[in-house]
Amino acid sequence: MPVPQPTADTRWRCTLCGNLTRFDVTRSSRVVEYVHLDLAGEPKVEESEVLSEALESVRCRWCNAVDQVELVDRPGGED
Repeated sequence: MPVPQPTADTRWRCTLCGNLTRFDVTRSSRVVEYVHLDLAGEPKVEESEVLSEALESVRCRWCNAVDQVELVDRPGGED
């Protein structure tokens, strides 16, 4: 089951301990980067375009639970 992605109106919450703020996220992405090398050969990424991205897992930093997150409403989201 894919990990749910937070939106402008939702955020993550650990279902085991209630944590709302600290998570380790493992993500895979395919990216095209424009790399500029200076005369000494040091690279600097000047442009980056994400072609695809997938969340693989989310681990709660408080209780170490893996993939035990749910989406809940952000505070102040209701009018």
